[in-house]
Amino acid sequence: MSAARTPDDTRTVLDGAEITRALTRVAHEIVERAKGADDLVLLGIPTRGVFLARRIAERIRAIEDRDVPVGSLDITMYRDDLRRAPARALLPTEIPPGGIDDKVVVLVDDVLYSGRTIRAALDALNDIGRPRAVQLAVLVDRGHRELPIRADYVGKNIPTSKSEKVHVLVTEHDGADAVAISGHANEEDQ
Repeated sequence: MSAARTPDDTRTVLDGAEITRALTRVAHEIVERAKGADDLVLLGIPTRGVFLARRIAERIRAIEDRDVPVGSLDITMYRDDLRRAPARALLPTEIPPGGIDDKVVVLVDDVLYSGRTIRAALDALNDIGRPRAVQLAVLVDRGHRELPIRADYVGKNIPTSKSEKVHVLVTEHDGADAVAISGHANEEDQ
């Protein structure tokens, strides 16, 4: 999606203010569980997960008065659907200078759906280093897991049907902040 456009049959489920509140709550939960910001590293999964990771890091800085390293983790070559999907451009993987070894790494993504993206992210992490722990923060958990993966921190649980699509827009990439759902739920899914 670009320029904050979504299909005509969409309904907005989170606006900018609600996204801000959700990310602030997630930041507080991360700090509480980690008992501070020591040894935390946030890695966003491109594209929108990177922007969300940066926002969470800003909130942690406000809470703890210290910077939290933020990077990005491209999972393209670790996906299990490479043969089925069209070729994808590789995006940068940027690991903060202190690395991830013996750190608590929080993977940040926009939507958790089947769990396959996160499985690919875990595989990618194995090639980079050995974190002490890996946690997952997502803005939206829409259900329909195909793998036994669960988010540690969720901005909003939004039950959907498989025929619906979740659109996350962030100002830095799309010009506005919003989460919208398009498509129609099947009668049996409602």
